[in-house]
Amino acid sequence: MTDLAGTFQHQAVAEAYQHRPPYPDEVFDRLEALITDEPRRVLDIGAGEGAIARPLAPRVEAVDAIDIAPAMIAAGKQRPGGDHPAIHWQVSGIETAELTGPYALVTAGASIHWMPWEETFAQIVPHLTPNAQLVVIEHGPVDTPWRDAVRALIKLHSRKQDFNPKFKVVDAIQERGLLDLSGTARTAPITYHQRVADYVEQFHSTSSLARELMPAEEAAAFDAGVESAVRPYARDGVLELRIEAELSWGRPLPPRTVAATGH
Repeated sequence: MTDLAGTFQHQAVAEAYQHRPPYPDEVFDRLEALITDEPRRVLDIGAGEGAIARPLAPRVEAVDAIDIAPAMIAAGKQRPGGDHPAIHWQVSGIETAELTGPYALVTAGASIHWMPWEETFAQIVPHLTPNAQLVVIEHGPVDTPWRDAVRALIKLHSRKQDFNPKFKVVDAIQERGLLDLSGTARTAPITYHQRVADYVEQFHSTSSLARELMPAEEAAAFDAGVESAVRPYARDGVLELRIEAELSWGRPLPPRTVAATGH
């Protein structure tokens, strides 16, 4: 786990997570449709505070929600649906988690960026049903008129200066030979209303903009800059956002092993 990934251990990051926009309901319709095997058991890797696990739990037999950060798991248990009997929370890195399977579906959000992919796939592949799919889901606001201004602020203050907005984690996983991609889909946009203050705060739920990594005066400057960029588009202090999600799914593959030879 990189130093930046370790910021998810902080309580303030877990608290800021509640201000991230929700996944559209269509995400969960699509996830449910991808389950074709029994038992209808799901493995949610890098579950965080359960943004996928909590809405999905009532639709399936069980969800094993795995995350390395105790603060994230603790927050998830307190949020709506976090006490659903179908959710089994576990604090662990996925590569060393105790998996009970077999799983008919594996889900992953943005945190899959931080995982050691070879170790992760070596761990999950033996616990899958014959037709199980891994689904990577990314989501967020689209077509925001303030995008360029906020991106400039992120670039200025981010602790991850090599951030590439065009990087596609699914493509990178495919290039490693770990995923046989079979489909992608983008959900229809939903409208989400959010207070300006909460919109600003959600940036501090990311690894590169966590308050713990920024001097107080720098965090204040970042917040003021984002608020200044979005405030002209707010009505009574509330922004109207269009949220979309992109799903990519396929069959997880075990890591390739290279046999040692004398040649």
